[in-house]
Amino acid sequence: MNKRVTVFFATGNIGKVEEAERIFKEENIPLLHLPMKLLEIQSDDLEEIAVFSAQKAWEDQEKPLFVEDAGLFIKELKGFPGPYSSYVSKTVSNEGILKLMSQIEDRSAYFKAVIAFCNGKNTLTFKGEVKGEISREIRGTHGFGFDPIFIPEEGDGRTFGEMDISEKTAISHRTRALRKFAEWVKSTDSSKFI
Repeated sequence: MNKRVTVFFATGNIGKVEEAERIFKEENIPLLHLPMKLLEIQSDDLEEIAVFSAQKAWEDQEKPLFVEDAGLFIKELKGFPGPYSSYVSKTVSNEGILKLMSQIEDRSAYFKAVIAFCNGKNTLTFKGEVKGEISREIRGTHGFGFDPIFIPEEGDGRTFGEMDISEKTAISHRTRALRKFAEWVKSTDSSKFI
């Protein structure tokens, strides 16, 4: 078991850091936040975006680090906003998504997260997904982004925005990807991180 390796999380999103800290603390893996704005490419593929961002972050920091990219994929909007979720959240907002869906009955959606770890030689990815649906109104003040309009299938009818961090972390897409990554970290020889 590898407990001595410190893993660096490159992100400017403190909400993501809080989720990651909970998981890594449970797994007894030291985690340090590298606050930085990530360079992203325009792509329809979350994995491609995360890999590019991780490699560019490694070039800047030269530390074994990971980045995380996530998106909300709405079935009746043909996967929109998908990999453009961060931009759409800032510009169109939750109100705009609800307006786009005002006449849509099938509200099926899913959140997907991709973690890309880079050590300068290799880049590995870990994915997590949670199915659910889009609410008919904004509910809750917790979380960030589309949390107040996403009702996870495995929950009790509340949106992510109505859940506290521990409730959301128990079932989120990011948690699923982080747990896969943490398992890999724990089972990997420390030389793989250099």
